[in-house]
Amino acid sequence: MSKTHDNSIEQPQKGQPAAELDSKELAIKLAKLAHDRHCEQIVVLDLRGLSPITDFFVVCTGTSDRQMRTTGEEMMVECKRDGDPPYGHSGLDSASWVLIDFVNVVVHIFTPEHRAYYDLELLWGDAPRIEWTQEES
Repeated sequence: MSKTHDNSIEQPQKGQPAAELDSKELAIKLAKLAHDRHCEQIVVLDLRGLSPITDFFVVCTGTSDRQMRTTGEEMMVECKRDGDPPYGHSGLDSASWVLIDFVNVVVHIFTPEHRAYYDLELLWGDAPRIEWTQEES
């Protein structure tokens, strides 16, 4: 946001795209998108204070290669449209582990086998889980 002459912060004008969501809101939005695209076992881990790299992980399991790719692509398109484009991504070509980096939120879409193998929930066991299904956004 830019500053006005009186040093106050300009508010977004009605009809403009929403400003970037805060990292928790973005993580919840991405979890809901994964749910809407029929991903399973969706977990949001709060890594604030535990990781210098990101604030939140959204971890979920895909049901097929096509569904995993489509979910990842739709997340990137929707977030870009809303002013939160991804910084990078990988795995869309193999769809065994799709990773989308939104800087403060990192999405992991796994096959069941890869999710069990990497077990991010155990690795980040100290991270609180966000009850995203109870949140209103």
